[in-house]
Amino acid sequence: MSDDFYRDPLSLFEVKGKTAIVTGASGAFGLLAAKVLAGAGCNLVLTAGKKSELDAAAKACRDLGAKVEAVNVRPSAEAACAGIVEAGVKAFGGVDILVVASGKNDVSKIVDMAPERFLDVMDANVTQSWLMAKACSKQMLAQGRGGKIVLMSSARGLLGHPAGYTAYCASKSAIDGMTKALGCELGPSGITVNAIAPTVFRSPLTAWMFEDNDNAKAVRAGFLTRVPKGRLGEASDLAGPLLFLASAASDFYTGHILYADGGYTAG
Repeated sequence: MSDDFYRDPLSLFEVKGKTAIVTGASGAFGLLAAKVLAGAGCNLVLTAGKKSELDAAAKACRDLGAKVEAVNVRPSAEAACAGIVEAGVKAFGGVDILVVASGKNDVSKIVDMAPERFLDVMDANVTQSWLMAKACSKQMLAQGRGGKIVLMSSARGLLGHPAGYTAYCASKSAIDGMTKALGCELGPSGITVNAIAPTVFRSPLTAWMFEDNDNAKAVRAGFLTRVPKGRLGEASDLAGPLLFLASAASDFYTGHILYADGGYTAG
């Protein structure tokens, strides 16, 4: 390794001028990802199903200096995903980074859950991730300069949960398998495929766990006995892992599940 590397090791994390697609850009992780990449100098293609929320996310990223193309669709069909990629090519000349932050949960005991609800979670979390990875990898392969694909997993891809998480856990386990398989398949082309797997972090869905009442305190206390860091996660805890996986710093990492969980899965 040359001395030039040691003079500027932070250049490994440079993504300025790259084009990134972020699906689910209005959600907790999607918005964080979009704003982190905007602040780092990426051109952005943002997608979300609700136009008002997408417009707000796009404005937040433009306020950070990013060029933004907002596409008001969900990645729910092959044609829609191809259109998202095409928007990036048309606006910015190509695609370098994909962050799949779209998805859902549906909590229900298995005896009460209709098959359609289970399949809906699997579609939102697994099929749509696969469709976006397919569309982006096709473009990245054609470009011939590699690329970065970051999927959204969860500690629940590794660990079960007693409170009606069969669909969610199954979907995130599938994301883990997809990440490993695509990491092997696309690695020789210079495209890395990795996943971020948080435990509970602050979002509209988990806000109740952060509240100052007896129920929330009791739930937190039980959960935190398993978290060596002794606190719940914040969205900002995912910023560093995201920038690492989106940049040249992770060029030798592929098929990897990065647990952003305060040590939850270690014990």
